[in-house]
Amino acid sequence: MKTPLMMIINPAAGKGGFKRSLPDALRLLSDTGYAVSLFFTECRGHATELATQYAGAFPYLLVLGGDGTLAEAIAGLMPLAERPKVGYIPIGTANDVARTIGLPKNDILAGAQHFIGGTPHEFDEGRRDGGYFNYVAAFGAFTEVSYATPQEAKKQLGEAAYLLGAVKRLSTLKSRHVTVEYDDGCIDGEFLYGSMSNSYSVAGLIDLPRDEIKLGDGLHELVLVKKLPNAAAMATLAAKVLSHDLSSEYIIIKHTKKARFIFDEPETWTFDGENGGAHSDICFENCPQAITLIY
Repeated sequence: MKTPLMMIINPAAGKGGFKRSLPDALRLLSDTGYAVSLFFTECRGHATELATQYAGAFPYLLVLGGDGTLAEAIAGLMPLAERPKVGYIPIGTANDVARTIGLPKNDILAGAQHFIGGTPHEFDEGRRDGGYFNYVAAFGAFTEVSYATPQEAKKQLGEAAYLLGAVKRLSTLKSRHVTVEYDDGCIDGEFLYGSMSNSYSVAGLIDLPRDEIKLGDGLHELVLVKKLPNAAAMATLAAKVLSHDLSSEYIIIKHTKKARFIFDEPETWTFDGENGGAHSDICFENCPQAITLIY
């Protein structure tokens, strides 16, 4: 008897070219012993609805789409008492999750093979006011890139669209006063950027030190970038961040279970690369080993 497998597919992900190889991937999964049930997303948030409504009946869930689709699907699993093991075939632009756990990107057949041969790993989920986030919640510098870069440009240019978007915004970076409460204390100051993450890579641009991060340790990484004294320092830091170098006196990295961010006025956030609206007071909490990822 074949093993039931729920597969959530975002047909709009990436450049859409994966559709040509979808039949081959489905054939491979079937030949390996999976009975695949396909579910196609139709709008933003639909993956959450599908996962909540149907995933409880399956031992495995395989998500094909971008990081946002995966985040939606996992958010849909959180209310379930019994959650399926989750596989991921990344078809998108930033592909932060793929970079973090070493998945093949934008190759559905290779992704299916990786899922079949993968092993389960415990993965922390993030809880935020009003919902969940999969790998990063962030505000400030570079966080606009994912949702502000037009979708058509993303499809045509791929990761280049993210870099172009980041460069265009370097001249508009501004600091904001933030008070951050976390496990070991309180930080107050002027910051260009802040995030809570459970990932080695954020927005396809920022790489965190892999030797300091474990994805299932019950801790998120709190990252803050301080206000810089002048334009030259800003340009230098921007170049370091874009080259994945975070060794700077202006960058703070802490490991914490919880964090609360308090702003003088509402600040725009992104959750897993999607526009999360403006918040003046927002709390985050680690949900330890909430999800089992196969990779």
